[in-house]
Amino acid sequence: MTGPLDSLRAQATEAEVVEVLKTIRDPELPVSIWDMGLIYGIDVSPEDEITIRMTLTTPSCPVAETLPPEVEQKVAAIHGVKSCSVQIVWEPPWTADRMTDAARLETGLM
Repeated sequence: MTGPLDSLRAQATEAEVVEVLKTIRDPELPVSIWDMGLIYGIDVSPEDEITIRMTLTTPSCPVAETLPPEVEQKVAAIHGVKSCSVQIVWEPPWTADRMTDAARLETGLM
């Protein structure tokens, strides 16, 4: 159900998407997919359709079948988002250099 204030709602923002991505953990490491550097791009259309370009640590990643749908589901749940799709990309290849300092500290790489 929508109310009178819904029409005043600005479109979903990239910052809202990032906040959700920070809650999704890599199942093998104790850090978020955002801090792992797995997110390569976020596009928010004027129609509140979100497209996320992400990678995995390796093409044979054991969560390749489950992680992208989890991302789609959680981002699509943001108020005002009409849909979310994840595109898996392999270029540039993921390396630990893409990790945030916090993620490197948490995983012992720093």
